[in-house]
Amino acid sequence: MNFTVVGAGAWGTAFALHLARLGHSVALVPRRPEQAKAIEASRENAEYLPGVALPSNVRITAELDSGLAGAKVAWLACPSQALRETAGRIRSARSAQMQLVVSLAKGLEQGSHFRPSQVLEEVLSGPMVGALTGPTNALEVAKGLPAAMVLAVSGRGGADTAGGDLPASVQAAISNGTLRVYTSDDLPGVELGGAIKNVYAIAAGCADGLGLGDNSKAALLTRALAEMVRVGVALGARAETFYGLSGFGDLVATCHGGWSRNREFGERIGAGGRVADLLAHRKTVVEGYYTTESFAGLCDERQIDAPILREVRSILFAGRRPAEALAALMTRGLKGETAGSALAG
Repeated sequence: MNFTVVGAGAWGTAFALHLARLGHSVALVPRRPEQAKAIEASRENAEYLPGVALPSNVRITAELDSGLAGAKVAWLACPSQALRETAGRIRSARSAQMQLVVSLAKGLEQGSHFRPSQVLEEVLSGPMVGALTGPTNALEVAKGLPAAMVLAVSGRGGADTAGGDLPASVQAAISNGTLRVYTSDDLPGVELGGAIKNVYAIAAGCADGLGLGDNSKAALLTRALAEMVRVGVALGARAETFYGLSGFGDLVATCHGGWSRNREFGERIGAGGRVADLLAHRKTVVEGYYTTESFAGLCDERQIDAPILREVRSILFAGRRPAEALAALMTRGLKGETAGSALAG
């Protein structure tokens, strides 16, 4: 199967490498021509994934028209805030063979609060759209360490030109003994879980930076999972989705992994860093920063109770001290832990 990965950060590069290992024809399209030239010359993405060699069947090009030529599926490995512009370029350059465009982003668009697939559906016409997400550290996938993900595709279209089921065909094509891919028909839940867990990763990082210990972090994440379910269901997702890879799985990995940009960002805030200083001159995007404001806007509009989200927003956008925010969570009114509350209040 012919694939194109648009975006050559750490995850886009690692995913292109995974596809190439499976024997697929893969084009990797960096955004910057100079990045494309550097990767092609060294067969390594020294800027974002140093020390990992790219095989010869990963074709590098900065020309989107060339990169998309003959591709059946395009994977968009760009930040959520760049997704609309990237989708516009895809619309202008896509080939007649393209049947599916999948976002690898984990966030919501600022302003519209759209999920990635909603952005793609608004910009593109013709191909199916979807999301691939889950607890996947780029370097581990690049090394071929075991991982699992979930693929969700919109209801529009659905038939492979060869007569089969397209999501199932793609699932089979991208799965192997080291990366197991599941499918889901809850596209909103899959995307919301992958996005909102970044907010809780910032909170978990704040707890780490404050040195609060494992007990407090476990309590925080238990309450975060309950809040994730409550917010997600109120936004049209199914509760059970958040107990899967895109919810609980990604929450655990991102809140504990030393590689997590969102957790590390929160840790530095908890240790006394200023948000503006930590955001300045970064090469990589902290998706949770932007996603916090989008989710908070949605919760305000729909009157959804989300105390952890509210406190993270106050830290990031109102200058609240992390210790005060976490103390406020611990001193909320006491209640019982039932199946319905699950430490949610």
